[in-house]
Amino acid sequence: MSGGYEFLAIEVDEGIATLTLNRPERRNAINAEAHAELERAWLQIAEEESVRAVVFTGSGKAFSAGGDIRRMAERAGSEEGLKYSLKVTAAAKRLFQNMLEVPQPIVCAVNGDAVGLGATLALFSDIVVIAESAKFGDSHVKVGLVAGDGGAVVWPLLVGPLRAKDFLLRGRLVSGREAQALGLASEALPAGEVLPRARELARELAALPVWAVRWTKLSINKWLKDQLNLILDASIAFEALSMHTHDHAEAARAFLERRPPAFKGY
Repeated sequence: MSGGYEFLAIEVDEGIATLTLNRPERRNAINAEAHAELERAWLQIAEEESVRAVVFTGSGKAFSAGGDIRRMAERAGSEEGLKYSLKVTAAAKRLFQNMLEVPQPIVCAVNGDAVGLGATLALFSDIVVIAESAKFGDSHVKVGLVAGDGGAVVWPLLVGPLRAKDFLLRGRLVSGREAQALGLASEALPAGEVLPRARELARELAALPVWAVRWTKLSINKWLKDQLNLILDASIAFEALSMHTHDHAEAARAFLERRPPAFKGY
């Protein structure tokens, strides 16, 4: 399956599509270009009749570190940052709508750390196999941002509002083993076993009656789609606003400079 991707890789073998986040040198951090490629890739996979199941994973040691903090620091307070924040609301909605419209089951192989948007992408998948040692969670607040790009949608559905606030308000991370115990992953395994197990599950799903699997997924995902439509417009708009705060710029720069941030509350 071709597509001219720079930051993704897509391979199809015997009805199984493997979609790989492919920026290992940046821990598969998702910049604007990679985000746009993901939006397009889900549409392409959805239309491929030969694909019966999807494995979604990351190259290298991480699944995805989430947003590209280096790019955040460069954009902060700039005209580029303003333009990006105006586009981000539509882009975030397209990404998750397109992902939820994929009729084939998506097995996410969280081969390493999945943070921020990386964790959200995993949670929007259908089955999640995670490395026991992976760090998992939504740390938007740690970089001065609202957990707007799907985190506010999916975490309360999976762990309840009270526990979701404990994670999202604190930017708390847990191990893959803890994530599985909390219901945020289906299975937790040693890192080397994650991708083989995800492929095994994908083959199992691909061998089942195709419409029974797809329409069962569709029925369950209507709940998630309703929450996406209810919450995402507001949460991503608040995230876009938080991109213009001093505290976001300070958090991003402090992270790159490896020093404690000095927040001012605006």
